This record gives sequence, C-alpha cells and structure tokens, in this order.
Amino acid sequence: MRITRRQGLAGLGLSGLGLATLGRSAAQAQPAWPNRPLRFIVPFAAGGPVEIPARFIAEALGPKLGQPVVVETRPGAGGALGVQAVVQANDPHTLLFTTSSVAIVPALMSNPGYDPFRDLVPISMVSEAPMVFLAKPDHPIQDLADLLARARARPGRISYASSGVGATTHLGGALLGVRAGIDLLHVPYRGAGQAINALYAGDTDLLVIGTLEALTHIRDGRLKAIAVTSATRSPVLPETPAIAEAVPNYDMTIWYALFGPRNTPPDIVTRLAQEIAPLASGTTLATRMAESGTTLLLDGPTRLATRLQAEVPQWREVVQKAGIRTE
Repeated sequence: MRITRRQGLAGLGLSGLGLATLGRSAAQAQPAWPNRPLRFIVPFAAGGPVEIPARFIAEALGPKLGQPVVVETRPGAGGALGVQAVVQANDPHTLLFTTSSVAIVPALMSNPGYDPFRDLVPISMVSEAPMVFLAKPDHPIQDLADLLARARARPGRISYASSGVGATTHLGGALLGVRAGIDLLHVPYRGAGQAINALYAGDTDLLVIGTLEALTHIRDGRLKAIAVTSATRSPVLPETPAIAEAVPNYDMTIWYALFGPRNTPPDIVTRLAQEIAPLASGTTLATRMAESGTTLLLDGPTRLATRLQAEVPQWREVVQKAGIRTE
C-alpha cells in the first residue's frame, strides 16, 4: 500500500500532537510544589520554646508559598516520634522543625526509628543559644575556675541538676566532664521547673539550663551565672566566661533547625532556605530572640549539614564515656 505525501505529513502532524499531549500529561503528573498545605512537625509538647519560632516562620512562609503552613506537635521518645512521622510521610509537604535533640537521640537509643543522615535533608539552621551553669548567690563556687578546681579536688561530689536523663541540660554537664576530665554528679529531674526548684532548695550545687530560662533568675539576682556553654561569651551575659576559655574543644548550644524528608528535591530545599532567610533580621522574632540570648540564623543547609556531621559522633562518644543510659 502506497502512502501519499499528504498522508505522510498528516501522520507526522498527528504524531507531533501525540507527543505534545504526552508531554502535557507528564507535566500534569508532577504538579508544582507546593500544591497543598504544608506541615511543620515539632516533636515536642505544645507550648514549648521551639514552638514559638516554628509558628512565626510558618505564618510568614505561608503567603510566600501560596499555601498555609500548619504547626503540628508530635511529642514522645525525646523527639524521636515526631522525626519518625516526617520520615514515614516522606513528602516535602511534611517538614521537621526540631532541636539539636535530632543529633543526640541516636546516641541514646539503639533504634530511634530514623537515621539523621539517611532519612533527613538539611534545609536550614534556625537559631542557636548557649546554656548556662547556675548556682545560688551564696554558694561557695564563685566562677568557672573555682568550679573546675573544686571538681578536681572532690571527684563526684559537685552535683548539677538537669531537666532529665539524656536532655540537653544533662549532656551539657556530661560534655564538661569528658572534655575537662572531671567527675560531676548528675541529678535528673522531670523538667526544668523541678530542676530550678531543686537548686533553690539547696539539693544540688549547680543547675544547667537554657539561656532564655536562666536570664530571669540572673537579672533579679536570685541566681548567679558561673559559665555559658557556647564557644564564646553570650552578648546578654558578657561578664560570664565561656567554658571554652578554660576547657579546649568545649562547645555546646541548643539549636533549632528545619529538615525535609530524605527525598526532598534540591530545588525545594533552595526555595525554602531563600524564602525564610529574610526573617533573620528586622523582624519581631529576631528582636525577641536577641533579647533572650538566642542568635537567629536562617542561613541555609550548609551550616546545618556540617553541624549534624560533627555532633552525631560527638554525642555517641560522650554518651559512651559518661555511661549514660536511657533505655
């Protein structure tokens, strides 16, 4: 059967139309992101300090993306349950807004239900702040040098309160013990409130607590600051030494960060980082953070990825050397 020139051209036209249709179908099968509301999963109880920046950033991000961003709290297992929810969803519409606990939990649990390197994609550091070692004003420990000297002279006799076994406040003291070669007695309590009350009652020598909670007690003169846990002094406590001034390689801050699940495409990571970056200055959140001794970062994935790579093995080392058990 002969095919005329006219028939051949018509066939080519139909073929081109078919390819165009297929192209449109493929595009329709992969809709632009986001195409529905986003969720920030916060793996801690409602009302906690991490929820404040999460809600502020969610409210600011929604109009930029054209979709609402909902903050959802999923507490449990030191933050592991919330991380698991994000990992299992494996959808870039479900993001993780968490703390430095994401690097600590794998050292404390044999099976936390996630691998921070395999299952999470860094989007941006959000903020970081040091913790503070506190004592009552009349306590004989006067400063950091005095603390270290007394701890070396009386191993296991200087006690510190924390908000619980495996909490960042616990590990701040454990890291000091490992880096300084001293033996501090850890006394865990159920939450920061009980730990603060224990210090006031004289049940412990020291308390390790976040800067935000510490400032109120320091400024009204009820407690004194012995040292901060960051590598350098805090702008809101300039007279208080950083532990790193006397103990090399000591650096610990409580940080907040935004992660995506493992299959989050690079272009989504880039867009999210770019959209939230302007919130780092000139905003109500930036002012509130600075007043509490917290540095707002929002500087993209590189710093967060580097931090995770450094801290996961660090906490495994500290947990092992300090003999910390939570399971």
